[in-house]
Amino acid sequence: REPYHWPLLIYLLLVCLYPFASSCAHTFSSMSARARHICYFCDYGALSLYSLGCAFAYGAYAMPDHWVSGVWHNYFVPAAAFNSFVCTGLSCYSRWVLGKGASAAAGWKLGLEVSSSSSSSSSALGSCSVSGGFPCSGSGSDPKPSTRLFARRPGFLFASHLPKPRAPGRFDYIGHSHQLFHICAVLGTHFQLEAILCDVRSRRAWLRGRLPAPGLPSTFGTAGLALLGNAAIIGAFTAALPRAP
Repeated sequence: REPYHWPLLIYLLLVCLYPFASSCAHTFSSMSARARHICYFCDYGALSLYSLGCAFAYGAYAMPDHWVSGVWHNYFVPAAAFNSFVCTGLSCYSRWVLGKGASAAAGWKLGLEVSSSSSSSSSALGSCSVSGGFPCSGSGSDPKPSTRLFARRPGFLFASHLPKPRAPGRFDYIGHSHQLFHICAVLGTHFQLEAILCDVRSRRAWLRGRLPAPGLPSTFGTAGLALLGNAAIIGAFTAALPRAP
């Protein structure tokens, strides 16, 4: 019932969405080739919406002092919503090319290039305010260095595939790069949440004196439109997939 906490609520809802979607993708993707593509379409969309949730939280609580109420601050969340459409569209397109029957080499090359570029775009938009954000003034240690550390590790593990190249065959089931990628991603989200909660508490009086209370159109309205837009992109690519005979 407190408008000040609405961006935090949106962030928390979308934080729950992306691990759930990823778990479902890994669980049900073996049902068929078509199911695999659809599962990962949804996974891409959930990750893009998570980046939007980060933008809501960063824009509401962690924006550096000299950016508050500035042009970049005013367009931060709309830019993140648009970015979520771009990331979902590019990532789904890379998998849709595979589903259309492109050669394996060409398809995977395009998929890696497009998915990496869209993920980098999403991460860059979300991380900019954390890197230069307001120093946490709460009790205990500042969780933001840990947030930045774990935000970088998943990308490194995803790109390098370590430790598999160093010990082929020994990490095929336990300890391979994708498992470590998920662990670091969730740990990064944990420290990110701690940092955001610290800013929510420590900056409340300062922010409420400089910003109007969040409204329904700019919070739940924007999040709802982004959810519908990403669902429409996923639905379009799903409908375009060839059906198995």
